Amino acid sequence: MTTKTFGQSTPRLEDRNLLIGQGRFVADIHMDGMLHAAFVRSPHAHASILSIDVSAALAMPGVRAVLTRDDIRKHALTDRLVVALPDRTYKQQRDRPILAGDEAVHVGEALAMVIADDPYLAEDAVTLVNIDFDVLPAIADCRHALAEGAALAHSDGPDNLIAAFSSSYGDVDAAFANAPHVFKDSYWMHRGCAAAMENRGCVATLDPVDDRLTLWSSTQTPLVGARLLAQILGREAETIRVVTPDVGGGFGPKLVFYPEEAAVTIAAIVLGKPVKWIEDRREHFIATTQERDQYCDAEIALDHDGKVLGVRGTLLHDHGAYTARGLTVPQGAVAALSLAYDIPAYRMDVKVALTNKVPVTPVRGAGQPQGVFVMERLLDLAARELHIDRGEIRRRNLVPADAMPYTKGFVTRGGIPIVLDSGDYPACQADALSKAGWNDFAVRQQSARAKGKFIGMGVANFVEATGRGPYEQVTIRVTPSGMIQVATGAAAMGQSTKTMLAQVVAEQLGGAMERIVVTTGDSAKVAIGFGGFNSRQTVMAGSSAHVAAVTVRKKVLEAASHLMEADAADLDIEGDHVVVKGAPGMTLTLGKIAEAMAGAAGFRLPGNLPPGLEATEAVVIDAMTYGNGSTVAEVEVDTVTGQVKVTRVVFIHDAGTIIHPGIVEGQIVGAIAHGIGNALYEWMGYSEDGQPLTATFADYLLVTASEIPTFELGHRESPTPLNPLGVKGVGESGVIAIPAAVASAIEDAISEFGVRINQFPIRPTELAARLQQAGA
Repeated sequence: MTTKTFGQSTPRLEDRNLLIGQGRFVADIHMDGMLHAAFVRSPHAHASILSIDVSAALAMPGVRAVLTRDDIRKHALTDRLVVALPDRTYKQQRDRPILAGDEAVHVGEALAMVIADDPYLAEDAVTLVNIDFDVLPAIADCRHALAEGAALAHSDGPDNLIAAFSSSYGDVDAAFANAPHVFKDSYWMHRGCAAAMENRGCVATLDPVDDRLTLWSSTQTPLVGARLLAQILGREAETIRVVTPDVGGGFGPKLVFYPEEAAVTIAAIVLGKPVKWIEDRREHFIATTQERDQYCDAEIALDHDGKVLGVRGTLLHDHGAYTARGLTVPQGAVAALSLAYDIPAYRMDVKVALTNKVPVTPVRGAGQPQGVFVMERLLDLAARELHIDRGEIRRRNLVPADAMPYTKGFVTRGGIPIVLDSGDYPACQADALSKAGWNDFAVRQQSARAKGKFIGMGVANFVEATGRGPYEQVTIRVTPSGMIQVATGAAAMGQSTKTMLAQVVAEQLGGAMERIVVTTGDSAKVAIGFGGFNSRQTVMAGSSAHVAAVTVRKKVLEAASHLMEADAADLDIEGDHVVVKGAPGMTLTLGKIAEAMAGAAGFRLPGNLPPGLEATEAVVIDAMTYGNGSTVAEVEVDTVTGQVKVTRVVFIHDAGTIIHPGIVEGQIVGAIAHGIGNALYEWMGYSEDGQPLTATFADYLLVTASEIPTFELGHRESPTPLNPLGVKGVGESGVIAIPAAVASAIEDAISEFGVRINQFPIRPTELAARLQQAGA
C-alpha cells in the first residue's frame, strides 16, 4: 500500500528545538516576581509530629511564607490526595496528605513548605524549621510486615495488609494433582527508581484578571491533574489549566499527581505570586514514587512432554506507605506471568503490604517484568529437570498463531476480558533464536571455556498489555493560514508523541508534516483525556487523531468540490493543496478552503456545509491490545568478582502496524538499556528502620554507555483488529523480558557450578559469594 508518511522514519518534529537549546522544560519557565519553594521533609521513617515551629524560618530575610498542614486546610476542601484506582480488594484507605501534620510515615514525606525570593534562601530556611518528633517503630521489609506483632506502618492501622486478591482460571488443584512433574522455587524481584534525566518540578500562577490558575508540571497526566486541583480547591475546572511542557523522561512515576503540585498551587493563590519548585536528585530518591520488592513462591506442573498443565503460587508485594496509584504493579505482575503461554490452569494469590517507605507506583513495565521473570525462570527450571532445550520447552507452550484471538481466563483491572488479539509468538521466538545463533552457541561456549571465559546465552518471551483505554481526545483544525492544528491531552515525555500524531494526521491531509502544529498535554486545549502511561499514546490518541483526520479530510474534499466545481471523488490532498487527479494545474490551497468555510456575514457556506474545518474525536477502545516479543541475551561472567557483562541482545518484537520505524527502535533500545539496569545494577536499599541507603548515584547504579551491548533488532507486524490503525504500544516492551533473559544467560554461563539465579538485580558480591560456595 502506498502511504504518504506511514512506515517512514520522517524527521522528528521535536528534534530541532531540543538540538539548538530551545527546549522548554519546567526549570526554563521564568516569570517576573517569581518565588521559589522548598520542602521540609521527614528525616524519620515513622514518627509522630508533636509540633512545628516556623518562627525562625519566617524571620529570615527573603522568606515570604512557611506553610504547614493547617495553612493548607484554610484554602482547600481536602488536605488529602484521593487518587486510588477503584478496587474492591482494598482493606485500608491510605491517601497521601498534601503536607503531613500528625504523623510522618516515610523518610522524605513533605511536612512544611518554605517560599522565598530565590531557591537558595528557601533551602536555607528549611533548616530553620524546628519539628518536634516522637520516633515510632518502623517496618521496612514487607516479608515481616504481615507477621503478628509487626510494627505498624500507620499507627492508626489495624495491621499492614492493605489488599489481598487472587488471579486465577481453570482447575489448578486438579492440574497439579494429576501432573507427572511438578517443580517449584522462590523468587525475589526488585525494581527501584525511574531516575529520569529531568526530576519533577512545577510552576503555578494565578492570573487576577481572569481568575485562571495555571500549573506547568513535568507530569504525564495533565488533564487528570486539572481535575484533581478542581476537586481540591473547589474551583470550576474551566478556571484551571495544567500544562506539560517538554519533559526529560517520565517512565511511570510522573503519571502520579503529587503533594508538591497541590502545595505549590495553593502557595501561588495565597501569595498572589508565581511559585516554582524543582525537585533535587536526593528528593527524587526519597519523595518520588518507586517500584519495590516482590517475593514469589511459584510452582509449575507439566506432562511428560514438557507441556505446561498449570502454574500456581503466592506473591507478596511491597506497597510503600500510601496508595499513590492503586494495585497496578502487583496486578500487572500476575497478569503478565502467564500471557505468552498456553496454560490451562493458573492461580496466583497476592498480598499487598504497607511499609514505611516511599509509595509504590508503576515504573516502565508496571509489574510485567516481575511476572515474566517468574514464568521464564520456571520454564528454565523445568527444561533443566526434564532435559529439554530451553527454547524447545517454550516453543511447545507458546500460544500458537492459529489460536488467535486467544481468550485468557481472567480480566483486566476494569473487568474487561483479556483476549490476545493477534501475533505469531512461536515465529517471533524462532526468529530471535535463529538470529542469535542459538543452535550453534554450545560450540562457541566450549571454545570460550577452553580460554577461561564463562559465556552464556538465555532466552525469554513476553506479551505486553498496551493501549489502556477508554479514550484520549484529539482535536484537528485547518486554519485560514493553511496550517493544521492538532491538540490533545496526551502528554509527550520523550517518546515522539508530536511526530506520531503529525504522521497520523498527515496521512489523511496531504502528507506535509511541516504544516502541522501539534500541542500535547494542555488541559486548556481539549476537554477530556488522561495522558501518557501503559504504552497507550499511539493506540488511543493515534486512533482519535486518525478518525478526526478522516472526518476533516472528507469535509475538505466536499468543500473543495463546490469551490472547484469538481466531483469530490476526483480530488485528493497533496501537500497543502487540494488537487484534481490527472489535472496538475487545478489546485486550491487548504488555507483558501478554510477561509471559505469560515464564511462571510450574509452569505451561504460552500455546499451549505457546517462551518469550519475542524473535528474532535475521542475514540473509545475498551479492550487492550497485546504486543509480544522474544529476547535473547548473551553474557560473560567473571566467576571471581561476580561481574556480569551483557555482550549482545537480540530482540524480535511485534507491535502491530509500525508508523515510524526510527521511533520504535529508539523506544526499544532505551527500554533494553533500562532492563539491563534493572537486571544488574539498580537497587533502592533501605535499612531495617526505613532509612534509604542508596540515595545518590554513587550508590544507586545506572547503566551507562560502557555497559550497553550490541543490539540486533527485528520487527514483525501483525496489525490488531482493535483499532483503526492496527497499532500496538511499544514504549515498555524492551524492558519486560531483559531481566529474565539475562538471568537465563548467567545461569547458562555458570551451569557447571549449579548456581541458580532466582532474583534481580543480580549483584556481583552476592553472585561471587555463591560461586565461591559452589567451588568456582
